[in-house]
Amino acid sequence: MSIFEDPTFRSAREALADATSIVFFTGAGLGAESGIPTFRGAGGLWEGFRAEELASPDGFARHPEKVWEWYQWRRDAIAAAEPHDGHRAIARRLARRSSDSIVTQNVDGLHARAAESEGHDVDRIIELHGNIWRTHCHRCRQESAAVERFNGDVPRCECGGSLRPGVVWFGESLPADAWQRADRAIEGATAMVVVGTSGVVEPAASLARHAIGRGAAVVEVNPDPVLAGALALAGPAAELLPPLLGPDDGV
Repeated sequence: MSIFEDPTFRSAREALADATSIVFFTGAGLGAESGIPTFRGAGGLWEGFRAEELASPDGFARHPEKVWEWYQWRRDAIAAAEPHDGHRAIARRLARRSSDSIVTQNVDGLHARAAESEGHDVDRIIELHGNIWRTHCHRCRQESAAVERFNGDVPRCECGGSLRPGVVWFGESLPADAWQRADRAIEGATAMVVVGTSGVVEPAASLARHAIGRGAAVVEVNPDPVLAGALALAGPAAELLPPLLGPDDGV
């Protein structure tokens, strides 16, 4: 059976076509389709360390060199990856519709790279967990867009403090500005597309439940859908998003 004959797909596509504003809420599964390693579940160890041991203020205080080594490994993997057809389908949708936006848990910057190639404003990408290509000072909190490559010595701020990756770590709160922007986007959206997220990372996971609670049409695209109350499409984002977000995206 063609995907266009599937009743759930047809309902999801119609709901999105009728929506006046869509929020795309994306997680690690979207990046995994580009070959970016995830660190949850099986295979989540790196050189014997769990992610929680490295991606935390305590971990950085205990062994900053090892934390930077891990993040450089992650940066190298991301640099070798490319946005896939799912990223590009979302980017084309945003290029056509100024009312749509992206709220992402991902720190890889692939949405921005897709945006640059498809011509939409990166200001409509809300990065809840920060960006791995930015840094900020552990002491003075000064942010920097400079890409520091780890060479064995922990990079330093002008104030003398240690620079760290500009991402949200375990035990830290989400940036207030990003959270407020995400909340406003959800409040104004008539539909949400949830892609590649496990639904267990709080408080970000509450955004999809909030959208369902306020009556927005919510579509989940995941190999193993988990969101109660959503129109569930099981499969890879790179395959499902282009036809879902047509007509210009492969239909």
